[in-house]
Amino acid sequence: MGNRLVTWLVLICAILLLSACGTASQEKVLKKVSGKWSETNGYELDAKMEIKSGGEPRTYDVTVWHTKPDFYRVEVVESGKDVSQMIVRNADGVFVVTPTLNKMYKFQSDWPKKNSQAYLIGALAEDLAEDKNLVMKEEDKAYIFEAATRNSYKNSMPHQVITVDKKTMLPTSVVIMNDVKEEQIRITFNNIKLGVQHAAKEYAVEQFTESDDSKGEQAAPNKDGKDATEEKDAKDAKGQADTNGEKEAVGAEVEYEEFQTHYPVVNFENTKMTDEKAIREGGMDRVILTFEGDKAFTVMQQPVMKETAMLPVTSPGDPVDLGFTIGAITDTSISWEKDGVAFFVASSKLTREEMMEVAASMTISSMK
Repeated sequence: MGNRLVTWLVLICAILLLSACGTASQEKVLKKVSGKWSETNGYELDAKMEIKSGGEPRTYDVTVWHTKPDFYRVEVVESGKDVSQMIVRNADGVFVVTPTLNKMYKFQSDWPKKNSQAYLIGALAEDLAEDKNLVMKEEDKAYIFEAATRNSYKNSMPHQVITVDKKTMLPTSVVIMNDVKEEQIRITFNNIKLGVQHAAKEYAVEQFTESDDSKGEQAAPNKDGKDATEEKDAKDAKGQADTNGEKEAVGAEVEYEEFQTHYPVVNFENTKMTDEKAIREGGMDRVILTFEGDKAFTVMQQPVMKETAMLPVTSPGDPVDLGFTIGAITDTSISWEKDGVAFFVASSKLTREEMMEVAASMTISSMK
């Protein structure tokens, strides 16, 4: 009887020991994951991003290049649409490029430090390292991390679940959730290659923004004998908004069939629309919506113009990925272009995230 008891005790101890050996500690896994993602000299990745918040679900293909220390190239293409946008960071600054509209905006910004996104794996590593309440669960083939978000959506979407493959120690997916843990954004990584570096010249924005035709247009003189740069400098400043640098439709092609007014459906307490003004000037429609109250703001919208030449326009603030498009944000304004309409929101009462909420809620509807 005594020998049997000893035998059982030995077996139980062996099983417990083997179980303990097979379970990695959170600290060791986190150290290995963070080191692998953030210490690489460069990487390329392809991912699919699904946006489930704000109306109909939308899917985007995302391609990222990163070369240490500060070179980035992110291309976002909406599935089923021939429209792409890029964020490029090189030695000259940060650029947001929309090739189909021949548009390029330049920022003096420290992006992606303040407005990072979950498809940048270095930013994910920082999220894991910074979260003091990080929770790790171990499954058969994966580690699951529950962490706080630190990007532009950190208040409205404070939770994220990061799944890491045990074999490769690379992320396979990120799910970003709202405050009641409903899924809002899902990023699925299809391919990640670590150690890939690109030369500085490969981050030059010209090669990402110009088609063969536009290269010819950029250097060619117009009918008055002026080149594209001279024509741009000679544009009449009439009608420009001091706050957002809106441009007249001089030397530009309007990219829309029928302009329809969009309204924000976000509901701020003690705030309502008090005025709607439509202006037609130089063949261009512009609508101005005024909201007054505790969260007062103004919305301006007009058809998007396709530029005749790809020339960088300096933009204040930082680039911001709104999920459905890439815009520009400051402490008092946000601007973006979507579905043939250029939007601008100005407010001294809204936070950056509240302005992003307004942007995400814009839809063709009635305020009545």
